[in-house]
Amino acid sequence: MQVRLSSCILMTRVFVYGTLKKGQPNNYRMFDSSNGKAEFLASACTVQKYPLVIATKHNIPFLLDLPGQGSRVRGEIYKVDDEMLNFLDDFESCPAMYQRTLVKLEVEEWMGEEKPAAGSITEAFVYSTNTYQPDWPTLPCYGTMTHMETTGWSMRPESHKNRNNRKKIY
Repeated sequence: MQVRLSSCILMTRVFVYGTLKKGQPNNYRMFDSSNGKAEFLASACTVQKYPLVIATKHNIPFLLDLPGQGSRVRGEIYKVDDEMLNFLDDFESCPAMYQRTLVKLEVEEWMGEEKPAAGSITEAFVYSTNTYQPDWPTLPCYGTMTHMETTGWSMRPESHKNRNNRKKIY
């Protein structure tokens, strides 16, 4: 989903559900101007259920691309410019680890300019994965990152360098 601003800059909507959300360890990356431009728009929930699981030895949150399974997932919608979108693609190891796909979302609270009503449906890109281990769909599913914090979710310190020599923390 792309939005054209009056300055003719094309912005893309992205839904984040894990470490990039407010209060999570990578949220600052959304506001680091060296990564591009991002603006918080809304809190929202997926219309369909998806399995949000914690996997790998590093306890990374993964949204499995299995619509109809799991739980409705709560997160945040941001509008981002092309530079930030490229950063996020690299940060999320897209397309090797995650794939950017379009998802329908139910707005919970809109803070951006457009002001759709709570309960209205919008679309945004989400980083989900279809490249997962066979046992991942059987792992416990979560609806929000806050539930994960009590399950031993942890960060992997400085484990992945991206295109600009910035380091990714899971």
